[in-house]
Amino acid sequence: MKKVLFVASEAVPFVKTGGLADVVGSLPKCFPKEYFDVRVMIPKYSSIKEEYKKQMRYTNHFYMDLNWRQQYVGVFEMEYEGITFYFIDNEEHFTGAQPYMGMPGDLEKFAFFSKAALSVLPTIDFRPDIIHCHDWQTGLIPVYLKERFQDSEFYRGIKTIMTIHNLKFQGVWDVKTIKNITGLPDYFFTPDKLEFKKDASYLKGGLVYADAITTVSKTYAEEIKMPFYGEGLDGLMRARAGSLRGIVNGIDYDEYNPETDQNLEKTYSARNFRKEKVKNKTALQKELGLEVNPKAMMIGLVSRLTDQKGLDLVAYMMDEMCQDNIQLVVLGTGEAQYENMFRHFAWKYGNKVSANIYYSEPMSHKIYASADAFLMPSLFEPCGLSQLMSLRYGTIPIVRETGGLKDTVEPYNEYEGTGTGFSFKNYNAHEMLGTIRYAERIYYDKKREWNKIIDRGMAQDFSWFSSAHQYQDLYDWLA
Repeated sequence: MKKVLFVASEAVPFVKTGGLADVVGSLPKCFPKEYFDVRVMIPKYSSIKEEYKKQMRYTNHFYMDLNWRQQYVGVFEMEYEGITFYFIDNEEHFTGAQPYMGMPGDLEKFAFFSKAALSVLPTIDFRPDIIHCHDWQTGLIPVYLKERFQDSEFYRGIKTIMTIHNLKFQGVWDVKTIKNITGLPDYFFTPDKLEFKKDASYLKGGLVYADAITTVSKTYAEEIKMPFYGEGLDGLMRARAGSLRGIVNGIDYDEYNPETDQNLEKTYSARNFRKEKVKNKTALQKELGLEVNPKAMMIGLVSRLTDQKGLDLVAYMMDEMCQDNIQLVVLGTGEAQYENMFRHFAWKYGNKVSANIYYSEPMSHKIYASADAFLMPSLFEPCGLSQLMSLRYGTIPIVRETGGLKDTVEPYNEYEGTGTGFSFKNYNAHEMLGTIRYAERIYYDKKREWNKIIDRGMAQDFSWFSSAHQYQDLYDWLA
């Protein structure tokens, strides 16, 4: 039996700020228990809900040196949905309303966490064959494993995987501070190791020392070898191309299920969506004060409102789009310029545009179920989950061909009768508008074709089980 330990800064249901938590919380459940013993380790944040804290069992504690001072390490564990979770406790590092406090505080927090994650292993009587690290917060684990723990019989031969969820975030700070925090010798701070543009990078350390590297889609794995997407690490990604593979994330098919979703006005399935899905649309139009018209094409947009998401293209084309017979429903928060832009157009075109500048899980489900199409014109998108949710709910994605969007949405081809969505290639506002208008034309003039696109989309399988199969192959190859 292979033993695998996931180490990450967040995991559902305990703490979540983004898609990383979904991966770490959902994926371990999908491995066959007879072949894989997969466990998870995260910090014991004070912000974790009391109901979970009550179920945690104290196992032990000890003191660990982090460079020049001794620090307390407590270990708690609990079982959740059949998976063992370990929680590293230290009040100095893990109190506060949010899991992340920003730099440079987070550097010390996650240096502590990375070293503690390795130090606790003998005390919990679990020796993993593979430690699967996620994002820069755990980047020091492969480094410490090589630097400090390799001499011990217990640690020898443990393999590490580094998964990049978004290369933009790297844990970069000046060399002197990082040397002081981590206690790593000078030898590690050279351009072929942790040094990054005269500073030092936790993520780079992980990528240099990990035995294998994954990222969250095949296309993104190729893109990050190029300067535009590589965030300064494209040379390293090219050098490690042999150890790098892309595996698309999944979504939880129980949580996102139009047949059982409690948030919907009317549940529906791949069999009856032609009659039932539209009831969600008219209910949402009523709720949001849009013109109640079952025939009007509704486009949904659920997103962080940031540059990465391609919203400058949307801003440029909003007036044009609103001349068409469409409705646009937006949900999310982010940069003030985009929040205000959507508020402005909701004021200007009140019966066509609804700007919901907050975040709500139930409202996001309503939009996935009610909209006819879903817009994601991202500048870059390592994986993207919204398009997978849209496909699951029979809402047709309109995406830019980048990263995971390119891998998961097959562009509609009217001559061959194939495809699950609409896509455009260049990061260009006119090209985006052209694609939206093409989708409108199919929606209004070729309804049977539109419904067949939905049929194909709802038949796709982007559950975690299909991702887990690919990770299994990687684990078997590695250890």
